[in-house]
Amino acid sequence: MEVIVHDTPADVAEATSRRVTGLITGSNHRFSLGLAGGSTPEATYKELRGRGTDWDRVDAWLSDERWVPPDHERSNGRMAAAALLDHVDAVFHRPRWSDQLEASDSAAYYEATLRSIHGVDPPDVVMLGVGEDGHTASLFPGTEALNETSRWFVANHVPSLDEDRLTATYHLLWQARVLMVLAVGQSKAAAVKASLDGTTPAGRLGEGKGEVEWHLDRDAAALLV
Repeated sequence: MEVIVHDTPADVAEATSRRVTGLITGSNHRFSLGLAGGSTPEATYKELRGRGTDWDRVDAWLSDERWVPPDHERSNGRMAAAALLDHVDAVFHRPRWSDQLEASDSAAYYEATLRSIHGVDPPDVVMLGVGEDGHTASLFPGTEALNETSRWFVANHVPSLDEDRLTATYHLLWQARVLMVLAVGQSKAAAVKASLDGTTPAGRLGEGKGEVEWHLDRDAAALLV
């Protein structure tokens, strides 16, 4: 696990966008890029769309999604499309949504899509955020998805929000070659500290096979020794 502290949120966006495009350019295969929701990853996506790389070799997908229509203002997919995927030639895979469909069915369909994309290969990069409660993707404290050991993608009810989410599981995230966790601002400092101490859902990301990079601004890193 590597903790990288940048001066400002803008520096986080610049550095992480540069890191992602470097990994895409340096790969010799079709590239799998998992995307997160949230304002911090959104800043990185806006930086990414201005960087040249082999976007036509990229399969982009969501590490989690809210159970809302695809054009809803709270949709992670809507944000990622507006910030990045509408501007580059990557293929963007989004979960199905319908008012006739259960969240669990959508998660199962999406898992089948992700398994088809990857075959026997792991995700190359998955970008993640961390919430003030230490959640990452939609792996919230005390929720059932934390205990999933075989599925890649599941529906997860979050009692604290009284809503359903769709989320990648640890079983998928732990396979990634690189996990990039982005956090900025003083409001994230306690969660970052607790996560790096291993006491939150985000703190379990390091139990997998690949590299885990925490990209923080100085405010988010303020409680680290």
